[in-house]
Amino acid sequence: MAAQKQTNVHKVDNEETFKTAFGKSEYAVLFFWADWHEPCKQIASVFMELSNDHPTLRFFSINAEQYESLTEQFNVSAVPTIVLTKQQKEVKRLEAETVPNTVDAINQFAQHSQTASALKPTPQQNEAKEESIEELNKRIAKLINAAPIMLFMKGTPEEPKCKFSRATIEILKQQNVTKFGYFNILNDQAVRNQIKVYSNWKTFPQLYINGKLIGGLDVIKEKIEDDEFQEMLPKETKNAQQTLNDRLKSLVHQKTVMLFMKGTPSQPQCGFSNQMIQLLKQQGVSDYGHFNILDDMEVRQGLKKYSNWPTYPQLYVKGQLLGGLDVVKEMIEDDEFQDAVNV
Repeated sequence: MAAQKQTNVHKVDNEETFKTAFGKSEYAVLFFWADWHEPCKQIASVFMELSNDHPTLRFFSINAEQYESLTEQFNVSAVPTIVLTKQQKEVKRLEAETVPNTVDAINQFAQHSQTASALKPTPQQNEAKEESIEELNKRIAKLINAAPIMLFMKGTPEEPKCKFSRATIEILKQQNVTKFGYFNILNDQAVRNQIKVYSNWKTFPQLYINGKLIGGLDVIKEKIEDDEFQEMLPKETKNAQQTLNDRLKSLVHQKTVMLFMKGTPSQPQCGFSNQMIQLLKQQGVSDYGHFNILDDMEVRQGLKKYSNWPTYPQLYVKGQLLGGLDVVKEMIEDDEFQDAVNV
C-alpha cells in the first residue's frame, strides 16, 4: 500500500479544537468544501500542496455542511470558498475561484506573512520600553530590504486606506509587478514617523527597489512616462515579465483570429463578451480561438499592457489587436470588418 502523502492541512473534526487552534494562528487559510462538489476536489489537491510550500501559514480544511455554525460565522454562501485571515480577521475571500487565481492569491498571502515574520521584533525588543533612534533606523533598514520591491503604504494591497496607496497598487498591477513586499505604516507609528526622516521623504506611499528609495506616486508615474520604470525593476521581476510577454505573444498567435473574453463562447460571463460572440456569429466568423481571461489573472493583467488596451473582450487577427467591442461594431458599420478578418 502506498504511503499517504504528508500534508500540513488541519482537517477540522472538532469545532472547539478548531477555535483554539485558529485563535493561535496569526496567518490562516480556511478552505470550506462539500464532498459532493467536484471542483472542491481539485481545489483540495492544490490546497494540500500549498500547505507544504508555505509553513508560515496555517491551513484548515472545513466541511461546510458538517460545520454549519462555522459556515455561518465566516459568511460562507458557496463552495469552494477560501478565506485568508490575519490575526483572525479576514483579509481576502476567494469564492468559487479558478485554480490559477487561488494559487496566486495564496502565494501572495504567504509572501506577505514571510515578510512580516522576518520583521518581528525580538523578545528583547518586545521587553524594551522604548526603542532608540539607532535601533529604529536599523529596523527600518531591515524593513526596506525585506523584499526586492518594498512598498510602504497606508493599508494593504487588498485594502488600501488612501487614494494614493490605491493608485500605486493599480499602477504596479498595470506594470505586471505582482510580487512585492509591503508594510502598513498605519500599524506602526514609530516607523511611520522615522522613515520620513530616514529617507528624507515626507509622504506615503514610498516605493523601494533593491533597498533604494524610488519615490512616491508622482515619481513612479514620471518614471513610467519616461520609460525608466521597467529598467529599475529587479532582475527576477524582469525575467518573469519576459516570460509572460513570450507567453502572451504565443497566445495572440494561437489561431488566425483570437478572442480574449470573460467566459467561453458557449458560456460568456459578461454582456460585452456575449455581444462580441453574437457579432462574430452574424459575420460568419466561426473558426476562431478563444481564451477565458477569468481563468488566468496573469494573462488578464498582462495582456492589457502588452497591447495597450485596458478592457475586454479583445479581438486579434494574426497576432495584431483589432480592438474591443466598439471597434468591431464600427468596423462592421463601415464595411471594413470582413476585409480585416480575412487577411
